Amino acid sequence: MRKVLITGGAGFIGSNFVLHLSKAAPDARLVVLDKLTYAGNLENLKTLSEGANYRFVRGDINDARLVEGLFAEEGIDTVVNFAAESHVDRSILGPKDFVETNILGTFTLLEAARKHWLALEGGAEGKRFLHVSTDEVYGSLGATGLFTETTAYRPNSPYAASKASSDHLVRAYCHTYGLPAVTTNCSNNYGPYQFPEKLIPLMVINALKGAPLPVYGDGQNVRDWLFVEDHCKAIALVLREGRTGETYNVGGRNEKKNIDIVRTICSLIDERAAKDGRLRQEFPFEGSRASLIHFVKDRPGHDRRYAIDCTKMENELGWTPGHVFEEGIRKTVDWYIDNRQWWERIISGEYTEYYGLQYGGRLAGQKQ
Repeated sequence: MRKVLITGGAGFIGSNFVLHLSKAAPDARLVVLDKLTYAGNLENLKTLSEGANYRFVRGDINDARLVEGLFAEEGIDTVVNFAAESHVDRSILGPKDFVETNILGTFTLLEAARKHWLALEGGAEGKRFLHVSTDEVYGSLGATGLFTETTAYRPNSPYAASKASSDHLVRAYCHTYGLPAVTTNCSNNYGPYQFPEKLIPLMVINALKGAPLPVYGDGQNVRDWLFVEDHCKAIALVLREGRTGETYNVGGRNEKKNIDIVRTICSLIDERAAKDGRLRQEFPFEGSRASLIHFVKDRPGHDRRYAIDCTKMENELGWTPGHVFEEGIRKTVDWYIDNRQWWERIISGEYTEYYGLQYGGRLAGQKQ
């Protein structure tokens, strides 16, 4: 039975992966470590019960004593590291948290794995450290071209720089100490349980409420969109079959302009409202929600285009994204409409005051 430590497992991608792995590998022991900062939410994991196959631990990946204690107590043989500060806007306003969590936190995890695995008889055979990263480490593309695993790193935001640093640490521990590590770099994820400050959920919620839909610059920035379920399947595959020391780029092959994303969301909500009397009653709105779109001053250093070449994943591991964007975005919009209680709890009351979130006008981020 695999004993898997999943850091950041109450966040967006992390919780989706925990739920996926609980079904795909029902005999595995899943230990979820999450600090439960503003974007971590135990509601995401409420379908799981503590027991032989699942344990939740609230804590910081920078807490070396806690992390090493979990390795020893649980006999951890697999790490999947999702824990990260991930919002570009926040990294511009306050980069310190990004350095502490994304760089020093990854270092703490690597040190724990090195101490506990490499000291064993037979070394780290059968162990695996999978580090989940981002395409933002590569910088910005022009109108053509794709990021590959050999693209040079050119991070342009404090968030991207902190993730690039953690990627390099993982590579160094693999090559210096022989730690059995692998890294995945993904494109923009979307889907259920994404925190409402990010582009797609923010636009869905604001459009439902009839609030302004602020779009950076001219709205022509391009991202490659990856449905979170497809990403989770890719990570599980790399965990099983990926080659130690390698990097695998995971993309959706769904390049879209930000403005087109927002217009699609408006159309889908309008379409559903036309058929759903209850939705019209709860969120009354006259006309097209696209009328709520307005353009605002661009974000500092806003990368123009990202796009992932996932050929290596396809050729070596046989993975391909399972959702075209039109299918995935419809599922996502429907999920937020059908799970109103989940996001209303997040954006209400003292929670939003404490973290300074301003719905109905806040600008959206670009990542996971």
